[in-house]
Amino acid sequence: MSQALFQISDQAFDPATLRQKLLATSSGAYVSFEGWVRDNHAGKAVSSLSYHAHPRLALSEGERIMQDALRGFAIKGALCVHRVGDLKLLELAVWVGVSAGHRDAAFAATRFIIDEIKARVPIWKQEYYIAAPPQWLHQGSMLQNPASN
Repeated sequence: MSQALFQISDQAFDPATLRQKLLATSSGAYVSFEGWVRDNHAGKAVSSLSYHAHPRLALSEGERIMQDALRGFAIKGALCVHRVGDLKLLELAVWVGVSAGHRDAAFAATRFIIDEIKARVPIWKQEYYIAAPPQWLHQGSMLQNPASN
């Protein structure tokens, strides 16, 4: 049975624990993506960032993406967790894991999921810089960012 799940977390999480949920005897491949907080963006030194979400809409759209992945790729399972709240450098901001019978489907579905999450889910990122004012960055096209309200 194939399964897919999207979650939002305000706490750090363990990718190894999530990976265990994707193990299946019918799977011969597993691919994951980890997105970390980096120390730079567009030539500016980043000190930290904060993710903000519209929880109900983010979960709904995230689940829709996961179901799209199940229908569009020959995968056995897929999980995605996206952090919200304040994150420090090198903290895990988003994780995607996919299991499949073969690697091609696992790689393609993982790429599809992270690209669609970034494009469609109403989660906004505010970056804090060392030598410049904070800035809201676009993520998800469903809603305006909170700074414009």
